[in-house]
Amino acid sequence: MNPWRVLITRPSADNAILSALLAEHHIYSSSLPLLEIEALPETPAQRSLILNLDQYCAVVVVSKPAALLGLQRIDQYWPQPPINQHWFTVGAGSGQILADYGLPVSWPEQGDDSEALLALPKFLETLDTYNPRVLVMRADVGRNFLSEQLRARGIEVDFLPLYRRRLPVYPTGTLNARIQQEQLNGLVVSSEQGLRHLIELAAEHWPILASLVLFVPSPRVAKIARKLGAQQVIDCRGANNQAVLNALATHAAPSA
Repeated sequence: MNPWRVLITRPSADNAILSALLAEHHIYSSSLPLLEIEALPETPAQRSLILNLDQYCAVVVVSKPAALLGLQRIDQYWPQPPINQHWFTVGAGSGQILADYGLPVSWPEQGDDSEALLALPKFLETLDTYNPRVLVMRADVGRNFLSEQLRARGIEVDFLPLYRRRLPVYPTGTLNARIQQEQLNGLVVSSEQGLRHLIELAAEHWPILASLVLFVPSPRVAKIARKLGAQQVIDCRGANNQAVLNALATHAAPSA
């Protein structure tokens, strides 16, 4: 049995897939979802963005929930999605959802973040047009790095918020009790918000839990984690399941 015993914190369905992959490689995992997805009601402004979908040279979908909910909205108003429109995601998971729907979609092969997308040749080529406009499908709040970079280049960017991410309600002490009872030696988060929810749930126990090995998806989240007190941070160089598995396989677990 692999010596790693990790807490995984994605939404329930995603945790189930990651848990199965880790089990195949004899890695013990304990599921405690720290992100709960709540679809947002449609507003007139959001409906207008969907109705004008064909006005955008590129549509960027930042997550799997955004992909699923975005396609639901599109189905209501577009029997056939606009042709000659380019779709982009920051990761393979959301990209595959769009590809399965039949949309022409591209995503970075290396990296699962805005920086990687901004370096994608296909994305840059798509933006090289007259009066480029980009629609970003995402949560109600999120990182603005991509939009800031695009607007600095004179590109118009609109947001279509589709959902909010909440911390599920757990009894006080749940996180610390789980770690102690199952003798976990690693924590896995897939986003900055997941990290912040982890710390919020840890509450007064965070100074102790901060000594556990923390796996994060990117250098940016690693920097934030260290600033918030995490003492042992490993950058998985991606938020996908394979990136997590690779990080666990290439780093030795702490001795008992």
